[in-house]
Amino acid sequence: MPMMFGFAQQRRRMLDAEAQRLTEELPPLGVLRMYLTGDYAVGIVTPDTVLELLIVQKTTEPYHRRADFFFAHVRPRLGTRFLVYTPEEFESLENEDPVIRRAVEQGEILIGG
Repeated sequence: MPMMFGFAQQRRRMLDAEAQRLTEELPPLGVLRMYLTGDYAVGIVTPDTVLELLIVQKTTEPYHRRADFFFAHVRPRLGTRFLVYTPEEFESLENEDPVIRRAVEQGEILIGG
């Protein structure tokens, strides 16, 4: 397989641009807090690197359907994973759930504070 020079820098620019776009577009959709988490948040960029976003939003949707809302409304331009928690779930699971703990400890907060 041929090696593509400059791939990491190009992929990083694409991920940065998409994160910036979503940071601007998501607050009007009810996002209270959003963390950039996963590989990209810790500096790992490969051809399969996606934006992994942990979102806190008031919703009555079941957990497995919550990401659908964001895919339909913002139509991500590259691989994106939305992990959506209610404020109550986030607060009660913050010290127990490894996904939430990783976002808080290693991620970058993009919305909220």
